[in-house]
Amino acid sequence: MNEARVSELVKELLIEIGEDPGRDGLLKTPERVARAWSYLTEGYRMNINTVINDAVFEAQSNNMIIARDIEVYSMCEHHMLPFFGRCHIGYIAEEKVLGISKLARIADLFGRRVQIQERLTEQIARAVMDTVGAEGVGVVMECQHLCMMMRGVGKQNSVMTTSTVLGSFHNDAATRSEFLRLIGKH
Repeated sequence: MNEARVSELVKELLIEIGEDPGRDGLLKTPERVARAWSYLTEGYRMNINTVINDAVFEAQSNNMIIARDIEVYSMCEHHMLPFFGRCHIGYIAEEKVLGISKLARIADLFGRRVQIQERLTEQIARAVMDTVGAEGVGVVMECQHLCMMMRGVGKQNSVMTTSTVLGSFHNDAATRSEFLRLIGKH
C-alpha cells in the first residue's frame, strides 16, 4: 500500500467534509490514518504459507480440536466501518494438526481485509480445511457491526452470527451438534 498516496487522500477527505487539515489536532492525522489502514488491511499482503510457517504437524488423531473466543476485527466492505467479535474454529484432524495459535493467525489474515462477515467465515473454514486436510471444519462468528450500530438502523446491541461447516461437520448432524455444544451454542 502506498501510504503517502493514502495520506494525501485522507487530507482531501478532511477538506471535503469541511475540516481544516492544517489545524493543530489534524496536522499528522493523514499520516496516522494511512498507517492505521496499512495495518488494518495487511491481510492483502499476507500469505497463508507464511502465516502457517510450517506449524502443521503429523498426528494420528481423530479428535475434535477447538479454539474458542478468538477476537476478530475487520472492516465492512459496504461502509468501510469496523466490525468485531468472536470466532470459534473447530476441526477434526486426520493425519495433520495445526499449531493452535495458527487458527487465530488465519482469522487475522482474512479479517485484515475489507470484508463481509459471511465471506470471512467461509475463508477461515476453507483455509483450515485445505491446510490440514481435515475430516471436517466448523467456524462460527459472532460480530457487532459499527455500520449497523452507528448509522442507518442504529441498533447498538445487535450481533450477527454466521457459520460455515465443511466435511463431517456438514454431513454429520451429531458432529455438528457436538461442535456447537462445545462452543456453547447448542
